[in-house]
Amino acid sequence: MTPSVIAGFVAATLAAGLAVGALLRGAKSLVSWTFALGMIVLAAEAVCGGLADFTAVPENIAHWQRGRLIALAFAPGAWLLFSLIYSRANSGSFLKQWRTLLAGMFVAPLALTLVFPDALVANVEPDPDAVIVVRLAWAGLVLNGIMVVNSILLLANLERTFLDSVGTMRWRLKYMVLGLGLLFGVRIYTGSQALLYRWTSPTLCAVDAVALAVACVLGLVSLFRAKLPEIEIYPSHAVLQGSMFALLAGIYLVVVGIFATVVKAVGGDAAFPIKAFLVLLALVGLGVLLLSDRMRQRVRLFVSRHFSRPLYDYRKVWSAFTERTTSLVDKTAFCRTVAKLISETFGCLSVTVWLVDEQGEQLTCATSTLLAEQSARALVDSDQDSAALLKAMRARPQPVDLDGEGEAWVADLKKWNPDFFAKGGNRVCVPLVSAGDVLGMIALADRVSGVRLTAVDLDLLKCIGDQVAASLRNIQLSDQILRAKEMAAFQTMSTFFVHDLKNMAYTLSLMLRNMSEHFGDPEFRDDALRSLSKSVTHLNDLIGRFSLLRQGLEIKRVEADLNDVVRAALKSVGDLPDVVVTPELAPLPAVLIDPAQVEKVVTNLVLNAKDAVGARGEIRVETGRRGGWTFLSVADNGCGMDREFIQGSLFKPFKTTKKNGMGIGMYHSKMIVEAHRGRLEVDSTTGKGSTFRVLFPTEIAQS
Repeated sequence: MTPSVIAGFVAATLAAGLAVGALLRGAKSLVSWTFALGMIVLAAEAVCGGLADFTAVPENIAHWQRGRLIALAFAPGAWLLFSLIYSRANSGSFLKQWRTLLAGMFVAPLALTLVFPDALVANVEPDPDAVIVVRLAWAGLVLNGIMVVNSILLLANLERTFLDSVGTMRWRLKYMVLGLGLLFGVRIYTGSQALLYRWTSPTLCAVDAVALAVACVLGLVSLFRAKLPEIEIYPSHAVLQGSMFALLAGIYLVVVGIFATVVKAVGGDAAFPIKAFLVLLALVGLGVLLLSDRMRQRVRLFVSRHFSRPLYDYRKVWSAFTERTTSLVDKTAFCRTVAKLISETFGCLSVTVWLVDEQGEQLTCATSTLLAEQSARALVDSDQDSAALLKAMRARPQPVDLDGEGEAWVADLKKWNPDFFAKGGNRVCVPLVSAGDVLGMIALADRVSGVRLTAVDLDLLKCIGDQVAASLRNIQLSDQILRAKEMAAFQTMSTFFVHDLKNMAYTLSLMLRNMSEHFGDPEFRDDALRSLSKSVTHLNDLIGRFSLLRQGLEIKRVEADLNDVVRAALKSVGDLPDVVVTPELAPLPAVLIDPAQVEKVVTNLVLNAKDAVGARGEIRVETGRRGGWTFLSVADNGCGMDREFIQGSLFKPFKTTKKNGMGIGMYHSKMIVEAHRGRLEVDSTTGKGSTFRVLFPTEIAQS
């Protein structure tokens, strides 16, 4: 058994094992299934390539090489889809943008191999060096060309995902990107060789198999660090613009094409494929160095130490901060950019930005390169003494070394900001204080190479923290002004609406009362009564919903059982056809709430869930306790919502996805919950459903 045969079978075994591991490690998502499909396809191709080298009969060699190309036809679409959704929280927009090309990568190779299977392989013959080679027909050449183009697009997508990752997230996906970069970089080499010489050989199949085996090992390391769907990154849509992988692939193809032309002109060179492969390895090595955080930091430290230059170019730091944050008016986007800038500037893999909520009582995680949203929420809910922490930061607005202080509030900060690496340097917290008010804090940990943050670092962090706090204050003020203008415009508009609708309702009601003179006609009577009653009911409903926003919200708190409020709301909703409503009500202590207003919130959430699930849906209504909160949640298995809609439209009036809705219900519900000093949380996934969670502070009832 030749080494190329062994390499093919070993690579196939590793690829199949990695596919199974991706499915077993964590939730089975589209990312996991796509990755598993891509690995199974490459495993099948490696097996066919090994079997082709195992036999010496030309007909059998052609048969297995044809099977290898048919298996390869499934790879372009699967791997391009994976590159578009891997670790991307905004993958839906990419799928929409790339849908035509993605469909072509699925359909074109499969149609080519299934319609023209006899045009994949021309014949099998020895070349002048007595090595068995497989001459490719036109369909086989086209398939290799598609694979080369697909590899370049895939690497450009993975590069964009990697460059837009920050800190620990980049550390988690680095080996997956390196493995796939090596795998498909080699595919560019072998595909270009097949196109240049119009044949393939056991040597090229062995190169593909070795690359697949190495990529599988790197993929296993990446899976050990994080599950495939665990990381959420928001890369920009300019994938090919400024892509280093696309540039290196273009340089490689141009250089190899020119060299091949020269070699043919001078009579050939038996070692040319090896030379071309060395060019590829050099370019891949250059790409790895350019993407290495550790290498960039060592270069900066070397220049600072040996050429007497300051560690930071403050003009560049400030220019980058100003350029990348000036146009941002959304808190989440602003904090995400700040975290990335700080991670890049100080070489810290773990950067978390915490912000104080609108009531000024609770810290929430705005963005993190380490903590997922659920993990951050669990850390906050496990400790309720936020007031003491905010007071301490107000009194001490300087950066705090968490590992060098022993005060109680510093111990709380350590719990909220864990480190990922045992030797990652010191953890530092930077309070964000503006005009004496604490707006939040920035926590840094896990510095590259474990270098501690020095006094120079802390001085720059203080300046950045002051600028971030000022920018956050401006965003808050701008948001308040915008909301005031929106509400003023809405109140003016609603006044006209209510006036017109009242007139219409009065007119219709008058018509209904005067119908007695035509009451003798049964057909007219039935039709008129039915239509007029429906119109009056609908118009009065519109008036009521608009009036809610024109009037001030009055909350009258009394001690009440939240379970009784939920039961009353479900009773008022009544039976929902084709929808299963399951209440799961745990025993609860009394809380201070306005039962009538909270009942409106529950009713609105249940009706929204009913609209989302449609026929044969399921709605689960649950109550319970979590930390210092009493909560109720309404979960459904309906259509769900994307993150952009939740952040930008869900709680704003007149923003809705319903055909006949007005976007008032969720806005009003949020007003009621916040008037109770509560919180309204949303977890939703497109196509899987939504969970709305209302939390009321339990300690209010005890005060």
